[in-house]
Amino acid sequence: MAAVVVAVVLAKLLPVLLRMRLLAHLRMALARAWEASLTRCVPTLIASQVVAARAVVAVAVIQAVVVALAAAAAVVVSAVVLEATQMATRSAAGNAQAAATPVVALIAGATGLVGKELLALLLADNACREVHSLVRKPSSQQHAKLRSHVVDFATLTQRPPALPQIDEVYICLGTTIKVAGSKEAFKAVDFDAFMAVAGIGIAQDATKLGVISAMGASSSSSVFYSRVKGEMEEAVSKLSYQSVTIARPSLLAGDRESLQQTNRPGESIALAAMRLFNPIIPANYRSVEAADVATTLLRSVRTGAVGVQTLLSAQLQR
Repeated sequence: MAAVVVAVVLAKLLPVLLRMRLLAHLRMALARAWEASLTRCVPTLIASQVVAARAVVAVAVIQAVVVALAAAAAVVVSAVVLEATQMATRSAAGNAQAAATPVVALIAGATGLVGKELLALLLADNACREVHSLVRKPSSQQHAKLRSHVVDFATLTQRPPALPQIDEVYICLGTTIKVAGSKEAFKAVDFDAFMAVAGIGIAQDATKLGVISAMGASSSSSVFYSRVKGEMEEAVSKLSYQSVTIARPSLLAGDRESLQQTNRPGESIALAAMRLFNPIIPANYRSVEAADVATTLLRSVRTGAVGVQTLLSAQLQR
């Protein structure tokens, strides 16, 4: 009887026990699967978060670098602008000071056609404080600014006059072979005297030079007159002046009688013909007034462009 009872109980409990065991196994399998899933996913998630964090840090660093570079660039630009402003201010102040400082001029040949006009302009110029004139014989001309020095141009280099510091030098010397008497005497004036006066200017710290040459001047010319003029131009251009202006006028027109210059019939006829045919004569070959030459030369020298400027006759006419 007891065996029967045990058999019946086992028959009832066995399905239950089997189900319970299967559930236990299922729970264990699910737990292992979850654990395995977490094992795989968590590192990936952590790694993704690390990458994201690193990316955020990198972006922040780049932004900081860009901001720093922009600030540095702003500082550099400000410094450059400040320096440029200061340079402009210094330059303007220097120019204003130079313009406000009266100049001292030296002139040779002030008794000639152009020289007389130039001397009058310098004496009337408010920007000119003193005018030192080199002359061969005493002059009766009087002016508060004028200082005349009687010199021998042949010995000028050896026996220079007492001069102050000079700013501008003007050389208006000139003669003709006929008046001078020989080619050698002509060259002594139109080359040697030019160089002597220019040298005196350098010795007195002059920086600007203006000279009167002639149309057709060329060191390679077959004409002696033009060749000497060209040689003079080349020689003065090599001196240490900051600014050199060379005027090459055509036939000069002006009041020669008041200067007590020798009458030149051929020149008078040429001037009359030029005035008659001026409308059809090329500008560089037209006669030019001595006053116009003096005015243009003074303006060019006063401007003081660095280097050598050659003004042809057309540029000297007003």
